[in-house]
Amino acid sequence: MTTEERYAVLVEELLGRPGIVQNGKGFGASALKARGKIFAMLSARGEFVVKLPVERVDALVASGDGERFDPGRGRKMKEWLALAPASPLDWASLAAEALAFVAG
Repeated sequence: MTTEERYAVLVEELLGRPGIVQNGKGFGASALKARGKIFAMLSARGEFVVKLPVERVDALVASGDGERFDPGRGRKMKEWLALAPASPLDWASLAAEALAFVAG
């Protein structure tokens, strides 16, 4: 399954939930949002990206399971985790964590 296909499956699952939308322009154009806030997206580089508490991102980066997301401006974002396309981590679980974080 390609990264795009894997993301499409996740999007299909999440869009059925109340308050979850996928719209916008530019940064995060295909992003999943809750209450107007992005919680998960697929980057232009094919990375699955989620917004999580900085402590959680720190732990996942330290374990080698991801990197801080760089939107292309050379500045890594503290609360955003980017996973490589081949990451074995469960995207649905991370998206659920991210949703809870931005909705909380």
